[in-house]
Amino acid sequence: MATGADGDGADGGEAASDAALARRLQILATEHWGLLAARSTAQSEVLTRITIYLTLVSAGLVTIGLLGQATRFGSWFPAAALGILGFLSVVGLLTLMRVMTVAEEDLMYVVAMNRIRGAYADVDPTAARYFLASPSDDQLGSMVTYSFLRYRGGLEQVLGSSMILSILVNGSVGGMFVGGLCAALGTPVIAAVVVGVVVGLAIVASAVLYGGFRYRTVWTTYRPLRPSAGPPPHWARR
Repeated sequence: MATGADGDGADGGEAASDAALARRLQILATEHWGLLAARSTAQSEVLTRITIYLTLVSAGLVTIGLLGQATRFGSWFPAAALGILGFLSVVGLLTLMRVMTVAEEDLMYVVAMNRIRGAYADVDPTAARYFLASPSDDQLGSMVTYSFLRYRGGLEQVLGSSMILSILVNGSVGGMFVGGLCAALGTPVIAAVVVGVVVGLAIVASAVLYGGFRYRTVWTTYRPLRPSAGPPPHWARR
């Protein structure tokens, strides 16, 4: 009878352990899906804002061209053109701020899901070898999750991003606005063009530097729970 009681106790303990494990997996899966949904929503929202901004820029430039033809680039054309370019500059700045914020949020979601993936690996270590995305929640882990199959350098990642597109368009619009303003105030055309180009390049450079500063700040203040042991072996193959 004692043996039976011990057996019942062992079975009960195993059942309790299985129930606790099931609850843990359910909690992790719920959090994982919540992060996926939040990431998808943020990406969809920022892409919509970029589309709206590019549409406004296109429509604004067409409007400036039509106004120039209608007024023969005289009369109230300079004021109207500057008003349109100023409006586009403000909208572009607000859009770029949101793009940078969502880029940081996307990294945040990737790191959070990496941490959950690491919890899955703790629950079942044999499953870790099947993950292409990283179970590590550090900088290297985020880089692996963004590029499973090969190493992708930071320059390639940045230059192909929506943020760089927004920065370039903002720099162009801002440069045209400042150059047009200088011309309207009586500055010689050549000098106004030079000022506009310099301002546009300054906007691009400052935005890129600020974006890099935000990215570096993340990794200097954040402390990972599960650091990477090293890069994936296939990253070193050529």
